[in-house]
Amino acid sequence: MKLSVVIVSYNVRHYLVQCLESVARAIEGIDGDVWVVDNNSPDDSVAAVRSLFPDVHVIVNNVNVGFSRANNQAISQATGDFILLLNPDTIVGRQAFTDALALMEREPQAGALGVKMLNRDGSFAKESRRGLPTPLTAFYKMSGLCALFPRSRRFGKYYMQYLDPRQATKIEVISGAFMLLRRKMLDQVGLLDEDYFMYGEDIDLSYRLLKGGWQNWYLPYDIIHYKGESTQKSSFRYVHVFYQAMLIFFNKHYGHLSIFFSLPVKIAIYSRAIVAFVQMMTKRFHHFLYPRS
Repeated sequence: MKLSVVIVSYNVRHYLVQCLESVARAIEGIDGDVWVVDNNSPDDSVAAVRSLFPDVHVIVNNVNVGFSRANNQAISQATGDFILLLNPDTIVGRQAFTDALALMEREPQAGALGVKMLNRDGSFAKESRRGLPTPLTAFYKMSGLCALFPRSRRFGKYYMQYLDPRQATKIEVISGAFMLLRRKMLDQVGLLDEDYFMYGEDIDLSYRLLKGGWQNWYLPYDIIHYKGESTQKSSFRYVHVFYQAMLIFFNKHYGHLSIFFSLPVKIAIYSRAIVAFVQMMTKRFHHFLYPRS
């Protein structure tokens, strides 16, 4: 089999159905299959998939096992030469899979591929291309220098905005929202690290892939990503999980660095987490006082 599409879903029936409809069109003519892993959704996502898309393989978890583990469940059972990790809050075009597979065939050292993601308003999603969050790159991002100098190759490397978004090119980090993976690469470097519950696992795999001698590629093919509609970003849990993932990555790959290099990055991560928490509390308090504003 050429392609296995894996979608991990939690409580987003409407987006999931839209996503699967677009996937059904894009996979026509390709020897492939589709897998949905449901992380114990309280809505009727599972029933909807089984009713509307009877050919889709469904794995149902009785607890939310997280993004990494859920993807690994399907990857371990799927047989495609290529595995596409796809968020349920995405809509792909009819040629998306064909064009992505064509680039992977042309570039035998391409271990993974991402695409040009568009936000719901049609604007370019910066997460389409990212640089590795090395200690310095992470510090520039956390300190705000990346936002001040977005097109700088030094300060703005996190989002790599100095690259032409219209050109296919090698990048460093691919977003897990659309992540086409070569099975041969996964056999070498391993599956997603299940220490990450959500967020950070795509960065970790991208890094391990590069260390294994493979390449990450960006393809300027547009897909729509509703950017976080499959997660609840206003919750305290989101703040904890997101910044905890950053610490897991840093400790795993850069924990050997001296305290003079690691301490500023850790301080920046904790500081941003505190700021996010305070901003969330402020918004909730304002909504409590002025519920209609």
